This record gives sequence, structure tokens and C-alpha cells, in this order.
Amino acid sequence: MNHQIHGFRGCLLGMAVGDAMGAAVEKKTYDEICEAYGPAGLLGYDTVNGLAEITSYTQVAAFAVNGLLLAVSRGQSHDAMAYVTMALKEWARVQHLPRNPQRRNCWLCAVPAFRRRKNMDPRTLDALTRDVLGTPKKPSNQAEGPGSLTAAVAMGLFFHPERMQFHEIGILGAQAVALTHGDPMTFLSGSVLAYVIAAILHDPDSDLEDHFRLAAETVAGQFGKEYPQALALEKKLLAVMEKAKDPQADHVQVMEDIRCDTGAGVLAGAMYAVLAGRGDFDASAIIAVNHSGKSAAVGAVAGAILGARMGEESLPEFYLECLESERVLPELATDLWHCFANPGAKRLFDDDWDRKYTHGQPVEKDGWVEEI
Repeated sequence: MNHQIHGFRGCLLGMAVGDAMGAAVEKKTYDEICEAYGPAGLLGYDTVNGLAEITSYTQVAAFAVNGLLLAVSRGQSHDAMAYVTMALKEWARVQHLPRNPQRRNCWLCAVPAFRRRKNMDPRTLDALTRDVLGTPKKPSNQAEGPGSLTAAVAMGLFFHPERMQFHEIGILGAQAVALTHGDPMTFLSGSVLAYVIAAILHDPDSDLEDHFRLAAETVAGQFGKEYPQALALEKKLLAVMEKAKDPQADHVQVMEDIRCDTGAGVLAGAMYAVLAGRGDFDASAIIAVNHSGKSAAVGAVAGAILGARMGEESLPEFYLECLESERVLPELATDLWHCFANPGAKRLFDDDWDRKYTHGQPVEKDGWVEEI
């Protein structure tokens, strides 16, 4: 295993860590957080029966990855978005009908942690139950929440220069978010996030701020003529990057000013937390979740970025010990890496692979999955 596979695994695990940490305070104001956890705010997990539970943000990203794996297993990588759409619609169905007996394509449906409703965005669920989903050119609504922003993480993991041109990742990131959220600032935030994840994995030594800046500028140049909001998004993101340079900044006040309750706000807040944490995962996670906005969403995006950058081995062990999905996500990430990030490698189309990505059944059955 090389650095990249650790980045893939770290990306999904880091996302789950930030998501699970922020889940406890997702609907609280900062004052309420301090009242519940003390003047320093939330400093770690607030576990449920000893587990740090993931929410819909991790679920959406994981099902999007499952969809990508279905696409490559069927030789349909060129039509990846169709399979991501199918996977996300399947996720929405098991949220409504967790015991629905119909045949399923995604093996994640058998994992209880990925069926549980927690911090659900009603707009995301509603959009995915409709026959026609949105696109950037034909949005189905003007929703601006972060409910499906993490689907763009999967699209960033999809990139490899032997398979596609870099600008295509920006398109896929926007399309993944626009399935459910039609506000341009929101789905363009998905484009930026997809670029950031792809760039980090393929150029892990460059400065994070450089990756952020280039992604914002790329989206402004790529989409600015059609969507003036792309220029506003670039301005917003560049401004928070400047604020992160101030070592004396009041992190809580900056996060409150950003207003992390929209897709663009969540992305901006995550970027600020990552940069202000100065490479310390724990410090960034604490900044990411202590504010009045969507704490789990910001934590998930910040965790995905830092996990991709640092790799699985660098994530603090105490975060992984009680993380609900700590066995499922590395398996999913490893499968994705073998398919997409390493085109020259021997593909693992064995019996286990066939069970998961042809028959939609998990391989392990030791308490963390159920028979479908």
C-alpha cells in the first residue's frame, strides 16, 4: 500500500470522525454548546452507548462511493453519475423503508449504521425520492443546505489523470450536489470540494492553502460566465483563507461570521478550520464543530480534507477506537482505490468483489451487517 491508499482511507475515516464529533451539537447554538459542554465548547465525542455515531453526511458520501464502484464493476465508468444517482436514491429508500425486501444494488444497505436517520436534511431525502433529479442546468429546487455536499468528496476520489481531464472533476462535483440542491453557490461548492480532494491525493506535498486557492479560482474560471455566483464563492473562500492566517483570530467569532448553515458556508467554515488548525487534526476538528451552524457537516468536510492530506495512519487513534463505521469505510475506500486510483493494478474482481458489487451483499457478517 502506498501513500495514496492511506489518503483514500484517511479521507473517508476523517470525514466520519468530524461528522460523528459534530453530530452532538449540529442543532445547537454556540451558547447552548458551551452550556452543555463547558466554556471551551465540545472537545471530543459525545458517544451513544460507547459509540461515536455517523450521520447522513457520511452516509451520503459512502453511498456515492458505492455507486462509483458499481459503475466500474459493470464497465460503465463513463456513466458514473448515473450510478451515483442510483446509489443515492437507494440510500433514500432505505431511510424510508429500512426493511424493504426489494433487491438492492448497494451492499451498504445491509449495514445498520448507514440506514439510521440522524441529522437528516429533509430536502435531500425529498429530492432523492422524486423521479427526476436536478442538474446544474435544470435545478429541481433552489435549496442551499449542505445535505449532499459530501457526495462531492466521492467525486474527488474518482479522479485519475489517465482516465479523465482535471476539469471534469469540477463538473462531476457540481452534478453530485445539484441532484438535490439547486442553489448555484451550493452545487459550485461541490465542485470546489471535489477539486480539493482530487488535488490533495495527487499532489500531497503542496500547501493546503494553495490547493484551496487553486480550486476556488478554477471554479470561478470554469463556471463564472454561466454562474456569477462562482465569483462570489471564490471571493468568500479567499476571504476565509486570509482570516486563517491571523494567529490571534477568535475562531468562534470567525465561524459565527461565516454562517455555516449553507453549502457554501459549510465549505468556507471547513477550509477555515483546516487552515487555522495548522496541521493539527484535533485542533481543526474542535474549530470545525464549535459554532452555531451545521457542526456535523463542517466537521465532515474538514475531516475529509485533513484525512486525505494526512492519511489514515496520522488520524488520532482515540478518534477511531469508538467510531461506528471504522471497519466499513476503510474497506470501501480500499475497493475504490483499487478501481479508480490505480488503473494499472490488477483489479480484485474475485468472489468477494462479485458478492459486493454484483449481488449487493456484504462479505463480513460478524455483527456489523445484516442479511438483506
